[in-house]
Formats: sequence, structure tokens, C-alpha cells
Amino acid sequence: MARRPPFPAPLRQRREQRSQRLLATRAVRDQVVSLVGVIGAPLVNQAGAEVGTILDFIAKWDGAESYPPVTGMVVKVGRRRAWVPGKKVADVTERGARLRSAKLDLREFQRRKGEVMLSRDVLDHQLVDVDGRQVIRAADLYLAKLAPDDLRLVGVDVSPKTLLRRLGPRRYRRRPTPNQVIDWGAIQPFKGAVSQVSLRTSHEGLHRLRPSELADLLEDLGRPARQELLAQLHPEAAADALEEMDPDELETLLRETPPEQAAALVAEMEPDEAADALRDLATEEREELLEFMEEEQRQTLEELLEFDEESAGGFMTPFLVTARLSDRVADVRARLTEADDHGSDVDAVVVLDDDERLIDDVGMFAIATAPGDATMADLIHDEPPVTVAPGAEVKEVAERLTESRRSSVLVTEDDRVLGRILADDVVDALLPGARRHFPRLLQ
Repeated sequence: MARRPPFPAPLRQRREQRSQRLLATRAVRDQVVSLVGVIGAPLVNQAGAEVGTILDFIAKWDGAESYPPVTGMVVKVGRRRAWVPGKKVADVTERGARLRSAKLDLREFQRRKGEVMLSRDVLDHQLVDVDGRQVIRAADLYLAKLAPDDLRLVGVDVSPKTLLRRLGPRRYRRRPTPNQVIDWGAIQPFKGAVSQVSLRTSHEGLHRLRPSELADLLEDLGRPARQELLAQLHPEAAADALEEMDPDELETLLRETPPEQAAALVAEMEPDEAADALRDLATEEREELLEFMEEEQRQTLEELLEFDEESAGGFMTPFLVTARLSDRVADVRARLTEADDHGSDVDAVVVLDDDERLIDDVGMFAIATAPGDATMADLIHDEPPVTVAPGAEVKEVAERLTESRRSSVLVTEDDRVLGRILADDVVDALLPGARRHFPRLLQ
């Protein structure tokens, strides 16, 4: 029998992470309790006499643990809402909860810092499943005992059948469906859905996601959670995600974001992508964001905005790595390393003369394979570099790329280089409603 090839590393990592989830353990999965099923169920004392009705469960949500511990319950006793500490509860099942003794402190419930009311604050709110790379809505939550006195929030149910179960008789509401539950270890909650609660501090799940996956989440989330997700991302990661968003969704996001924050996000984007985003805004909105940017950033974007968006100058990137004929290849490589943040926009090095005029465009392969002590003059081609004028239409740019079999062309005017257009920039220009970013060298 042929041996099955190993899974790609990212897939293996995701499978390993999922195998470590609590709900991957059958012992935990088989004894989960449905929050929906137990809310409204009776609270009984040690002798079995009913003393109240369960209204909600309280979890400690301070970011320290992947599975929040349940610290107690809110119960209705007569007309009072009383607090029952978890250590006073002997057992919780789908039929209700049982106290360890007949004694019950009827202090009025008051929420403390870092506490979440699971039914009130989490049920029916938006969450992010970082394993499944999707926005979900909690139809039910699942609790399980990991030790005799250790009740935890371990999962969330997102099945439409669960919503129907909630509308049916109580005897059906009590029946959990753990085969349709997402492990809580894969969940990223949001403050917008949970009042007075801090986010998990690690955010390791979100940081595993690719820009396109984060863009999908941003498009699916409601406004409060979307703003919070942006706030938790590194500026570069947030900018990468914005570049992958649908243009209409990005326009909406920038309009609903405070101007200073929106300007900071746009400034982190690649200049050509930032210019595209600004073009979609009204003139007043665009000028307001530009006012919040540093002078160099503002000037770069204003120059790009002067070009027609359908011309070569309108969709080029102005970022270039340049060199002189006398520069050593080793020094140019070091310069490329310093430009790593812009690696996706670099597939060649522009060689200029002492008057800043174009001599050649040397590809990355030639630079990577040349001896370190060689000079750029040793790498010059016999044929001239591939160029277009800033007013060239996208069809002309595409034809130049096809004819030359190059991955990019330079935009020049009077032998001075204004920017570079790569293959995926042409695709974006041809298909403005779609964002298709291909992997490039140095990424």
C-alpha cells in the first residue's frame, strides 16, 4: 500500500491544536451540560427540596485560561436574584443543580470585574472560531466538570437545530448535541459581545490567521467587534488584512473608524493599495485622513492620487529598491533585507545613473546567484528594461508584461522611474471587485 504523504505543516499544526482541545477528549465530551437546557431548571438543596430557579452562570473571563472557570450561579429565590458560589454547588446536570448543604446565602448578586454572565452576555452574540476561520453566533454553550470542583466553559454550539431546540419543550432543550459543538479553546470572544470584560491577552489564535482570513472575519463581524479586532492586531497585520478586504467593505470600515485611527491603518498599507482605498472616500473624508498622516506619507499618496486610477500611474507602487553601477552585490542584498517589510512589492532592483536616470532593472535571481563582490555593472542586460508611461492603460501594461515575460514593469517619465507594476497589480486593475494577491519573492 502506498504511503500517504504528510500533511502540509500549517494543516498538521491545526490538526495538532485541535487534538489538544478538551472536546477531543471523549470523557469530557460525554458529560457536557447544555447552558440553554439548565437555565430555568431548579436549584435543590442537599435533601432534594427546590429552593430556587437557575437564571445564569458566571464565568471568570480574565484571559488567563483558555477554558474559563465557572465561579457560580445567579438564581431566583422568591423575588430575589441571589449569588451562589461554585464551591457551594455539589453537582450540575441537565435537570438542574444541587447544593452541598441546606444552607443558602441570599445576598443580592453583583457582577465583579472580570466576570461574565454566560446566558446574558455570550449566548446569541458573535464570536470568532480561529480554527475554522469564521465568525459564529453562540446558539448554546456547554459546561463540563474537569475535576470535582472545577466546572468550565468548554464549548459553543452553532447549529441551526439548536435554535429550534431552544424553542421547543424543556425536555428537548436539556439534550446537548456535543457532536455539533466548537471547542472553546478555538474561540476568540469580543468585548462588543461581552460587556465589562477584557479580551484574552494572548490572542494567539488570531495571530495564526492569514490576512485573507482576517479580512473575511472583518467583513463578517458587526461594527463593535470589528473595531476591537482591529485594535488587537499588530498594525502591519491589520494593514495586510485591509488590503484583502472587499473595496465596499473597506470603505465602510474606514468611515466607521475614528479618523486618526483610520489614517494610521491606511498609512500602514502599501501605497498603491492605500491610494485605492482613499479614492473610494468622499473628498472631505479623504483630505481629513491625509491630514492625520506624516508629511512623507501624505506626499506619496497625494502624488499617486493625482493619476487616473485606471492608468499605470494610478495602480503602480512607488516603493523601489535602487542601486548604482558601482554598488557591490553584497551591499544590495543587505539593502533588500532592510526592505523586508516591502518584500511583496520588490521583484527586481532598479539601477540608476548619477542623475537618477534609469539604466536597468535587475531581477532577484541574478542578484541572489551573483558573487557578493561583483558589482551591479556586472549584471546589466543588453536589452533595455521593460517600461510604460504613467498614462498607459491597463491593457497596454498587460501586453508589455506578456511580451516581455517579466513579472513586473517600471513606470517611467523622461527616464526617471516613478514606480513599479507587478502582475497582481494588473489583475487587481482588470478585476477591481476582486483582490487577488499572488506570493512574491522575499515574502
